[in-house]
Parts: sequence; C-alpha cells; structure tokens
Amino acid sequence: MIDDINKKLVALNIKLDEASIPAGSYVPYVITGNLVFISGQLPFINGQLTTKGKVGGNVSIDEAIKMAEACAKAILSQLKAACNGDLNKVKRVVKLGGFVASAPEFTDHPTVINGASDLFVKIFGEKGKHARFAIGAAALPRDVPVEIEGIFEIEN
Repeated sequence: MIDDINKKLVALNIKLDEASIPAGSYVPYVITGNLVFISGQLPFINGQLTTKGKVGGNVSIDEAIKMAEACAKAILSQLKAACNGDLNKVKRVVKLGGFVASAPEFTDHPTVINGASDLFVKIFGEKGKHARFAIGAAALPRDVPVEIEGIFEIEN
C-alpha cells in the first residue's frame, strides 16, 4: 500500500489541473481550525466543460459518473492549494455534497456521486470514507450535469 498521496496519484494515473479561480464573489476554499471547506467544483477536464445537460436526459449515467470524478479531481486541486501543495496533510475526507442536474424522472443521484466518493476512497483509503449527500437539481451553473463540494480535515 502506498502511503504518500503524491505517489498514489501517480500510481493511479491521476493528473490534477491547477486549482481554478472563482467565477463569482466567493473564495475557492476556507480553512477554519483544521477543516478545509471547498466550494462547489464543476467538472472541468483540461480546462474545458466537456459534457453539458441533464442526467437521464441527454447525459448518460456513465457520463455523469465521469463528471463526478472530474469534480473530485477539481476538489483535489483546490485541496492541494489549501495544503500548500502537500496532500499528505489530509487527515480525512469529512463530507461531500453532490448536486446532479437531472431529468424529472431520474432518481439515481447517489450512483452518480459515487464517482467522486469512490475516487476519494481509492486515493485516501479508510481516510477517504465520508458522510455525504446527493441531490437532484433543475439546473446547475453553465449547464453542467454535476457539481460537488467537500469538507476535509487537515494537519495544522
């Protein structure tokens, strides 16, 4: 088992983009005590929003799961910035909040957000297991199908 998170990312072939800048009047993360609150992240892949629309409409559940994984990677980029570049400071993933833009008849929101949850467990092991919510929304910013926020405990 690999304990160093940076080596784990390499072993899993996970490349993180640079942390994005906010698109509005907010900050990408807030540190209070030993908690980091990461603002909702959109599924950018190499700086692009590759999939738009509603899950259960023009977006398949498999595409949406990949978008949740992209959100998780964006969260990791913000977390890395909050930890001054050292993801080994992460003590645990505390909670994720997942939003899924979905067609009215779609009800499998938890499966979509599993894309992010499973990635955090792959990377952090037991420390990656977390509390979570997954809800449907009529629409999300820029017509993306998924947005995810997170709370993390870090070493001070």
